[in-house]
Amino acid sequence: MTFSEHLLQLRKERGLTQPEVAAGVGISWRGYQNYELNLREPKLSILVALADFYDLSLDELVCRERKP
Repeated sequence: MTFSEHLLQLRKERGLTQPEVAAGVGISWRGYQNYELNLREPKLSILVALADFYDLSLDELVCRERKP
């Protein structure tokens, strides 16, 4: 699963709109939309804000799995 797909999945699972997530993270709706559409990649500060918003670690947010 790609990062943009994961963002979409997280948002849909929680029944949120793009503007609601964007407001919760402190960015514009269009800015957030670009992340879901895989048109742009967020800066580290936005990744941290998204992880906090969804109560995930950064690894979980970006779909990174630990190697055994």
